[in-house]
Amino acid sequence: MISTQRSGSGSSQSPRSPSAQPFLSVSVTDPVKLGNGVQAYISYRVITKTNLPEYQGQEKIVIRRYSDFVWLRDRLFEKYKGIFVPPLPEKSAVEKFRFSAEFIEMRRQALDIFVNRIASHHELQQSEDLRTFLQADEETMERARSQETGIFKKKPADLMQIFKDVQSRVSDVVLGKEKPVEESNPEYEKMKHYIFELENHLAEAQKHAYRLVKRHRELGQSLSDFGKAVKILGACEGNGLGKAFSELGTKSEMISIKLQKEAHHLLMNFEEPLKDYVRAVQSIKATIAERANAFRLQCELAETIKLKEINLDKLMLTRSDRVGEAEIEYKELKAESEEATKRFETIVRLMNEEIVRFQEQKTLDMGLAFHEFAKGQARLANGIADAWRSLIPKLESCSPA
Repeated sequence: MISTQRSGSGSSQSPRSPSAQPFLSVSVTDPVKLGNGVQAYISYRVITKTNLPEYQGQEKIVIRRYSDFVWLRDRLFEKYKGIFVPPLPEKSAVEKFRFSAEFIEMRRQALDIFVNRIASHHELQQSEDLRTFLQADEETMERARSQETGIFKKKPADLMQIFKDVQSRVSDVVLGKEKPVEESNPEYEKMKHYIFELENHLAEAQKHAYRLVKRHRELGQSLSDFGKAVKILGACEGNGLGKAFSELGTKSEMISIKLQKEAHHLLMNFEEPLKDYVRAVQSIKATIAERANAFRLQCELAETIKLKEINLDKLMLTRSDRVGEAEIEYKELKAESEEATKRFETIVRLMNEEIVRFQEQKTLDMGLAFHEFAKGQARLANGIADAWRSLIPKLESCSPA
């Protein structure tokens, strides 16, 4: 498997040396707003560093926009059935948030994670579409998007709706609202149950993480307002009490800054990873829907073949002149059925591999997110305690014995 890394190797070997470790490093950087009004969008510099011979040189820098990332995701989802294609961050429909510095940074970080997950996946990293995305100039990239047909011809918003419709259909199947032909496989049923339960639990955790971020921000703003008010109050006093009030206001404002910084850290390193895994589970559900479709097609073709066999037997008994035509149709249908069975078996094999990989990666990522959360909360609590503690002697001097 090709390794991914954010910085170059410290080896003195040439990147193109046969003995060098193969690597593919991608960074999404430098978001820039282009255009005005409804035509405005954010562009990103996508920097690729690699020693792989199929790439054009050791380093390539291209400019990409969100719709280019959507193009890559859709191409991979269509071509790599059974593989859990990494999710994209959702597109904000709220104009006032779409170009805020915080939203742009969250989007940049999520896109960086998206493309690096693809680059580190042993199957997806070999995709010709990934190479196009990482190397093609803007004109070629735009032409590739515009030349798509079928599902690829649709706008990003339409594709997101298709994605949601697929999830809805899967939910209907799982909840028993629809009764299509389904696999009778205990391990598969166990996996589906796990995925749907995981989505609920992740969504609930992410909701409360959002509330924690909001609480930190609100408390920070309240302390900032309180600090300003106490400093004004202190200015009215000319004695030691006024000075104590002034220092109390200053400490409040300092703690406010700590809270705001921790709120941002909590957002980027705790809430966003949780939200990203909610999206990842939704991507898995889309793959589950593809597996269900493949199984259904396999069963339908098997049933059709049985009918064709019965019809062919009748024609042969009656020595009909349509026997030759029927035999050709039967052979074509059988070949199609065998191909459908292979596709289904491939999806099953890949999904079994993917769920193991997903669980291993989730353990690492969630462990890191909760570790960052605990460290941040401990750092914040210590900082706040130290700030208030340093103020106590000064306030005690103003208190009656």
